Amino acid sequence: MANVVFVVHPKHPEAAGAAALGARWLDEHGHASSTGTAGIAGADLAVCLGGDGTILRTAVLAAPLQVPLLGVNLGRLGYLTEVEPPALVSALERFVAGDFEVEERMMLDVSLEGTGTEGTGTEGGAREGGAGEGRHCPAVLGLNEAAVEKTLPGHTIRVALEIDGRRILTYEADGLLVSTPTGSTAYSFSARGPVVSPRLRAIVVTPVSPHMLFDRPLVLHGDEVVRMELLAHRPAALVVDGEQRTVLRAGAAVLCRRSAHVARLVSFGGRDVYGVLRDRFGLTDR
Repeated sequence: MANVVFVVHPKHPEAAGAAALGARWLDEHGHASSTGTAGIAGADLAVCLGGDGTILRTAVLAAPLQVPLLGVNLGRLGYLTEVEPPALVSALERFVAGDFEVEERMMLDVSLEGTGTEGTGTEGGAREGGAGEGRHCPAVLGLNEAAVEKTLPGHTIRVALEIDGRRILTYEADGLLVSTPTGSTAYSFSARGPVVSPRLRAIVVTPVSPHMLFDRPLVLHGDEVVRMELLAHRPAALVVDGEQRTVLRAGAAVLCRRSAHVARLVSFGGRDVYGVLRDRFGLTDR
């Protein structure tokens, strides 16, 4: 008997209907189901009904529990989703029959150190209050990227980049991104970063609107550790997978390293990531 949890995007009415249809099929065939993220613990499968954001939020909870995710596309891009709503029941049928594959996607551990952090109260983010000198805040997981971004319009921020403890460069930019191969087609893509195969274990560092001559992204080995330290007096925000985690002040640093956890995405074979890229972004041959 399979135990399936449905994670439903609250602003998509179609999502609730699709979840009800899937739950009814499971019940009729002797399987168990529930709705909501609380049911992820102990589940054999988490079905994400929404867009890529729904998968990102669910992956953070499911990865430590090694629960695979099935994405059902109700969003605009749906780059991480596997099926469209009409195919949900057939996807569940194939899953319980064992007719599926699991793609493991690299994730990031993102933590804070130094002074000058302010908690936002976001669940799973930095805690309230500043981090003491040399103190590390608990790491949070990210599937796409960690971003240090400006908060004041019309101004840049200065971010010092270190790789494995070596100072590389100071960026004057609107922000600096550290992304996974999965995240290379997200925020990093819009900042003119490279598209990286999700089969690789790599880290991509991409500046956002840099005000400097060197504006090239960097592709690093997956085991290298990236440190971003905020310099000068302007504040910045730490954003992980699109959610603001904390406000940074001068002296705060963000550490990004490959996580021991991976996101496990259910696939039914033949996933062409480059075809998905072409279709989702409307790319055409000339």
